[in-house]
Amino acid sequence: MVTVLTTNIGCLFAGGMGYLDHEGQRSGIFKRRIAGSVRIDAQGIVGDEHGDPRIHGGPEKAVHHYAAEHYARIAQAFAECAEALVPGSLGENISASGLTERNVHIGDTYQVGSAMLQVSQPRSPCWKINHRFGVERMSMHIAEGCITGWYYRVLRPGVIAPGDAITLVERQTERFSIDEFWQVQLSHRPSIDALVELIAIPGLAPDWKRRLGEREKWLRARR
Repeated sequence: MVTVLTTNIGCLFAGGMGYLDHEGQRSGIFKRRIAGSVRIDAQGIVGDEHGDPRIHGGPEKAVHHYAAEHYARIAQAFAECAEALVPGSLGENISASGLTERNVHIGDTYQVGSAMLQVSQPRSPCWKINHRFGVERMSMHIAEGCITGWYYRVLRPGVIAPGDAITLVERQTERFSIDEFWQVQLSHRPSIDALVELIAIPGLAPDWKRRLGEREKWLRARR
């Protein structure tokens, strides 16, 4: 039985190459808001850009979704950045309310416009967020709060636009929401059974299966 879960795209963002202060490194975090429809293929939104394609983008990180309601929480912790903390400023492609790390699960498949997207992994926030806002520890605050957002892979290319419905059509696991994924990953000594169950979820990105598998082997060797 599929859990009934739906919301609508609030805003779409893509493109946005720019230069971070201090070191002047190019980054794709400076996304531009898109008013009309966009096409999504296996690599993500057509026309989107990434500063370092070895780390960002690609089929397993094709589309980044971030919950719009988290911005108020981050702004409470970093009041000096409150005006700049608006949807799109963390580099996401899709901004929406109602879907969060607590009700979105690894492997979930969503109908979005005419495209079909599957949750492949959470986002791992990096130092570029700190440099984007000129503050320390913002990326750590996001990671520790498990308000990281998540990535989709594209199962079926299509066209999406602001206002389109995001509707859950299939769920692979009732246990492992994005939040619960992080609870296991951030644990000092997670349960081996939990790791095994997490690794087995259809749809989890291969890189995470490998990393979690290595951790499972390490823990077994030290029993």
